[in-house]
Amino acid sequence: MTATIITIMIVLLLLGFPMMIPLMTAAFVGFFMSFGGLGQMETMIQQMMRGISPTALIAVPMFILAADIMTRGQSANRLIDMVMTFVGHIKGGLAVSTATSCTLFGAVSGSTQATVVAVGSPLRPRMLKAGYKDPFTLALIINSSDIAFLIPPSIGMIIYGVISQTSIAELFIAGIGPGLLILAMFSVYCIIYAIVNKVPTEPKATWKERAVAVQKALWPLGFPVLIVGGIYGGVFSPTEAAAACVLYAVLLEFVIFRSLKLPDMFTIAKSTGLITAVVFILVAAGNGFSWVISFAQIPQAILGTFGINEAGPVGVLIAISIAFFVACMFVDPIVVILVLTPIFAPAIAASGLDPVLVGVLITLQVAIGSATPPFGCDIFTAIAIFKRPYWEVIKGTPPFIIMLVTAAGLIIAYPQIALFLRDLAFR
Repeated sequence: MTATIITIMIVLLLLGFPMMIPLMTAAFVGFFMSFGGLGQMETMIQQMMRGISPTALIAVPMFILAADIMTRGQSANRLIDMVMTFVGHIKGGLAVSTATSCTLFGAVSGSTQATVVAVGSPLRPRMLKAGYKDPFTLALIINSSDIAFLIPPSIGMIIYGVISQTSIAELFIAGIGPGLLILAMFSVYCIIYAIVNKVPTEPKATWKERAVAVQKALWPLGFPVLIVGGIYGGVFSPTEAAAACVLYAVLLEFVIFRSLKLPDMFTIAKSTGLITAVVFILVAAGNGFSWVISFAQIPQAILGTFGINEAGPVGVLIAISIAFFVACMFVDPIVVILVLTPIFAPAIAASGLDPVLVGVLITLQVAIGSATPPFGCDIFTAIAIFKRPYWEVIKGTPPFIIMLVTAAGLIIAYPQIALFLRDLAFR
């Protein structure tokens, strides 16, 4: 049955079907092979509905809606202006500002694609005008936006938390350390790049200009305070934090900044609805698929073939890193989390690994894969947004991929990079 399911998925993907079709087809074929008919079909439907029933998933459309509101409003530009006044004048300051702005907006939106659009659109022309080469600029924007997958709120962490029944609040807090580590690595590389390529610096802002920029950015900076502070302080759950973010975004962009009008809300709601529908269909199909392969003990067979069950904690983490990284080079991150997490669940349980550490590592790997050729989804987002050819978009990515893989290795070697803040907040 394993060979049949894999063959069906590969054939349908090669024929160009969207990922939900191979997932659902493989799940139903596996179900028929296991139960032998249509009599138990309601069981399969129940499993699919069960996948989208957890209340934690309510946070997904809420965070998507909040990100869409802020992307169309002024929040991103205010954050960018604030960062620029503090680091824009140092060598490589504009590039460091871009990476930092992506991180800050990731803490606001939780979406890599939204970050590419919101930060990349205004900063890419400025970087090109300042003397940065386009391949470097595109690679920096794409890879820095992937920090949004780690900094809370993270849609990828929500999906992983639901699938693995891991605390989403703990995952959110644990992602902060690795996110800041990657930002530091990117910043050092940006400074070295600017020195080697003799990129001129920006004019230094006065303290008055910095004070004005900080004042304008105070409202957008309320988002990470609301999310992390609210969850850490026990004021509300991650799901409630998502709802609070939507309310905050509406007040900010419609009332305080007045950057959006009521008719804009209909367009934003439509966009959010379409994205949410795709995500939830994938989650339902993924849960049905996971149930079928678990019932057939396919994960145990696959892991047993490669000897991962006997590899020990470090070996399991390395195997997870490789599998998720490679898979996300070809497939959407949410799908990879839905499909591979149940496969590795037996090995994770047997090795006694902390599920929060595993979740952070998985989230990092899908972020790396999302920006890695040949088919990383953020690459095609950048192609669509910036209207640049494929080769130009991927040309500058190798150094960033090396840094991201290095960060993953550091997390495996020193788990406290991810777990320190979690332990401080919840232990």
